[in-house]
Amino acid sequence: MLSEKMEEALNEQINKEMYSAYLYMAMSAHSKHMGLDGFANWFMVQYQEEMTHAMKIYDYINEQGGKVKLKAIKEPPSEFESPLDMFEKTLEHEKFITKSINELMDLAIKENDHATQIFLHWFVTEQIEEEANDNEIIAKLKLVGDGNGLFMLDKELAARTFTPPPAKSE
Repeated sequence: MLSEKMEEALNEQINKEMYSAYLYMAMSAHSKHMGLDGFANWFMVQYQEEMTHAMKIYDYINEQGGKVKLKAIKEPPSEFESPLDMFEKTLEHEKFITKSINELMDLAIKENDHATQIFLHWFVTEQIEEEANDNEIIAKLKLVGDGNGLFMLDKELAARTFTPPPAKSE
């Protein structure tokens, strides 16, 4: 069973994950508008991942006998200077999410909530991957600039597909 404080913090994390999805949907739309379908695809896959993260927390709260309390999702920005700007903002946002996940883990440790610590371990690992992916794309964007290399990177990002995380029993 979740403590009231842990339940509240997990509900807040659902909101952050939903905002993340909304942000990446906005970036996908902006990329599509720019004619960068590969970037649009990458951000839409990211949207799907963030929705999955929110639902993992939603399911966990329910499994632990807690109550999910959804909150309003703030409007994300809809204009970006460039693909590099979008990925720099993506990295900045993922660092914010990493900090939030770490704070959840700290709370679970403080409350001796071993089940939630185990549950959050997946998110800690996921955030390492998220930031590494963003850093890799930022490095490539800085190398290619706005020239033809941007279209090669766009083609590379078009190949990304959504892979749902394994079910609990796996």
